[in-house]
This record gives sequence, structure tokens and C-alpha cells, in this order.
Amino acid sequence: MTLITFTEIINLLILTLSMGYIFSGYIKDPAHRHSGKRFSWEDFKFALLVSAPGIVLHELGHKFVAIALGLTAQFFIFWWGLGIAIFLKVISSPFLLVAPGYVGISGATTELESILTSFAGPLVNLILFLIAALILNYSKKLTRKQALFLYLTKKINIFLFIFNMIPIPPLDGSKVLFGIAKLIISFTHSS
Repeated sequence: MTLITFTEIINLLILTLSMGYIFSGYIKDPAHRHSGKRFSWEDFKFALLVSAPGIVLHELGHKFVAIALGLTAQFFIFWWGLGIAIFLKVISSPFLLVAPGYVGISGATTELESILTSFAGPLVNLILFLIAALILNYSKKLTRKQALFLYLTKKINIFLFIFNMIPIPPLDGSKVLFGIAKLIISFTHSS
């Protein structure tokens, strides 16, 4: 069994490059002089390094936990969600809505497996937030660019964690909450 398919690698590459483009108008490289151009390679690279890991690793968290539990999981790009985000970037919208992809999981899952696979993505964001916060708090020798990178990484990942844990379908929080509720109900009925 292949852990990751060629199609998934292409999709993750498209997702990564798209995140760099989408966030390049919102996240700017502090070391780069901005000439007023609509597109800057330096801003693109900096935005990609700040935004893509939280989103890509979130989805891979779902995938690899599902695989570890013996389930089949595949990453897909949500073309409508990615298209809307790119459109909002193109029109220079002050508001961003980014829902670029998801992991499809197949196989019979228990409530616990569903909770674990659903929580895996937000947990990755929480871990990335904590790593960035710890480095910011305890490192004495950060450049301005490194400090900004860590600060933005921290902000994006705590946002992704909180947003994804909102208990509204199809967000991960709804699957976690409903899974826990079902476990509690089945536990109380079996007692």
C-alpha cells in the first residue's frame, strides 16, 4: 500500500503554491522593499513558508492517523474552495475564505477512530502554534524576519486550530464533538 500517491503529491504541490499566492498579499517579507507591484516573488516565498505548512500538515495529519488506524485515506483538492480563495485574492478582497482541500477517509470506522482522525489535523495546528510560541518566548537571537515568521506561524496555526474546532459541519470540531457525544451515549446505555 502506498502512503501517498503521485496524484496526492501533485495536489499538495498545487495547494502549497496556491497558499503562497493567496497569502502573498496579506503576508509580506519584511526584508523586501515593496515597489507597489501586485506580485512579489519575495512576498510569495515568505507567505508560502508561513501559510502552507499549517494547511498541508493539517491535512496530512488526518491522512496519516487514518492510515495508522488501518483506514484508507486520500488527500483531495476542493477546487471550489481553492477557486474562491484565489478569486478573493485576485480582487484584493480584505476578507479571505480558504477551504482548499480535504482528506477522504473510507472504511468502517468506529466512533473513536472518527474522533482521532478528525482531531489529528487541528492537533497538528496546535503543535505548530506551541512550537512557534516556545521559540518566540525562549530564543534570544532571532532576526526581525525570523521573529515575524514565528509570530505569523503562531497566529495562523492558532486560527486554524480554533476555526477547525468549531462544532459546525463539515468542520473537524463537529466530528469530534458528535463522536464524543455518541461515545458517551453508547457508554451510558451499556452501563
